[in-house]
Amino acid sequence: MSKFSDWVSSFESLRYLPRFLKLIYQTHPALFILNMSLRLIKSVFPIALLWIGKEIIDEVILHINESGLDLNRLYILIAIEFGLAIFSDVFNRLIGLTDGLLGDLYSNSSSVELIQKTAKVELAHLEDSEFYDKLERARRQTTSRVSLMSNVLSQIQDIITVSSLISALIYFYPILIVLLIISIIPSFINELNFSRSSYSLQRSWTPERRELDYMRMIGASDVTAKEVKLFGLADFISSTFERIADKYYKANKKLAIRRTIWGALFHIIGDIAYYGAYVFIVLKSVVGAVTIGELTFLAGSFNRLRNQLQNIFSRFSKITESALYLQDYFDFIDMEFKEDTNFEKQPIPKEIKESIEFRNVSFKYPQSENKVLENISFKIKKGEKLALVGENGAGKTTLIKLLLRLYQPTNGQILIDGIDIRHFAADEYQEVFGAIFQDFVKYYLTAKINIAVGNIKEIDNQNRIEKSAIQSLANEVIKTLPEGYEQGLGRRFKKGAELSGGQWQKIALARAYMSNAQVIILDEPTSALDARAEYEVFQRFIELTKDRTSIIISHRFSTVRMADRILVLKNGGILELGTHEELLENKQLYSELFELQAAGYRN
Repeated sequence: MSKFSDWVSSFESLRYLPRFLKLIYQTHPALFILNMSLRLIKSVFPIALLWIGKEIIDEVILHINESGLDLNRLYILIAIEFGLAIFSDVFNRLIGLTDGLLGDLYSNSSSVELIQKTAKVELAHLEDSEFYDKLERARRQTTSRVSLMSNVLSQIQDIITVSSLISALIYFYPILIVLLIISIIPSFINELNFSRSSYSLQRSWTPERRELDYMRMIGASDVTAKEVKLFGLADFISSTFERIADKYYKANKKLAIRRTIWGALFHIIGDIAYYGAYVFIVLKSVVGAVTIGELTFLAGSFNRLRNQLQNIFSRFSKITESALYLQDYFDFIDMEFKEDTNFEKQPIPKEIKESIEFRNVSFKYPQSENKVLENISFKIKKGEKLALVGENGAGKTTLIKLLLRLYQPTNGQILIDGIDIRHFAADEYQEVFGAIFQDFVKYYLTAKINIAVGNIKEIDNQNRIEKSAIQSLANEVIKTLPEGYEQGLGRRFKKGAELSGGQWQKIALARAYMSNAQVIILDEPTSALDARAEYEVFQRFIELTKDRTSIIISHRFSTVRMADRILVLKNGGILELGTHEELLENKQLYSELFELQAAGYRN
């Protein structure tokens, strides 16, 4: 029953092929039509060449038996065959060219589609390992679809060729078709069966293949090289990789051996049927039932037809296997992510007039029962500077991600001026905020682009980029770069300049100043800076965000005390909320942490 289900699943996956071909057509309609036209014409070449070959042989034998005949017809036939051979090669090259161009175009467009789709995925999903496996399978398909495209188009071409060859055999001896089916079908069923098994193996090993990729990355990366050398991790990483890779090799080896053995057995059955047909044709020629030319035509047609059908069935099994992977891609592209459809969309306000409010907000990750935040309620007034304080794991960054709509609350509401933020389109809403996180991305691109990503629409506004760099002190870093703002950063590419952690943070901070955001959020963005540099950065930040609402997460109380109010989180809930002075008087967690840090400086 399971085998039958697997077969049904394999054939069902073919329903994605029309959509696949439509997408290829849309990448370049003229090129697609040219490719199909070339294949349509090329598909009749084999039967034409065989027929011309038959005519030439019969014409030669006629001249042997009867002297004095005109050779013009023979010359014409040879010229036609020569012309067909030349055109056949030209068409093959043109088909290969258009295949390559269409494949590249589709690979590019599907990669763009995947990037755009991933951008719509809620961050909580991307942090879920099972969901990430789906994304990984989809990502792997964007490049392998080029071979699928070529196989599908070749299949259409070969089916037309086979139709013409079958018509010829039926015209002479229909029994040859029966022998042909016997020679082909067993191998086809075998290939189809093992294609499904191969896909199942690849699919089930997605997490392990991701682990292998990860081991390759940490074992050969400039990011991890220091610790790999310092802690002597090379043997551990290589042995871990080897253990997983060997396990996968053995599973794949077992399948490959079975596929080879059964393939060989079924091929023998096919050979017996083929040579039975060949003997039948030869005997018909011996008794004079067919001419020598017709013998050559039938033998050639049967051989070509068998090879062509083997190609079709073998390619069909590859197509069904690839279509299963294609199904993974479309399944991801078609995923519907939970939208706030119950909330009528409203235009985003041009400015926040009163406050941002968290009202009884709770959050837990998908597939988890433990709440990261529970029943959070507070307001941030317009223009206020709020600091978030708490021990690691208290929920500070999660709270920020909820505010930015990177996560959706499990319960409760977040409101701007009394309006639930789910009434606003997510992309428009997120433009209200400018945020820099501790784990900001180091883009191995130019310094200019690294700053401009804070407001990518202003990438050509050099004045704004330079002003942002001055405000974040990144201009001091850029002055040291040989090519200034056009200098590539990081060692990934040739001539890239490596920066220290503190230099990277200044570059990242400039992104916050690129934004027109009404609310600026800094989540531990200065952890790699020394105390003096951090103090200077935050002094500037306070001045430059005088009329803007801002939220700061920091473990340094010299920074935190600059805020208007401080919110203290513990175990996912609000423990304290007030000014620096008020919280010191409370003698709770904030006061305790402050005294511990102050004692460290005094000592």
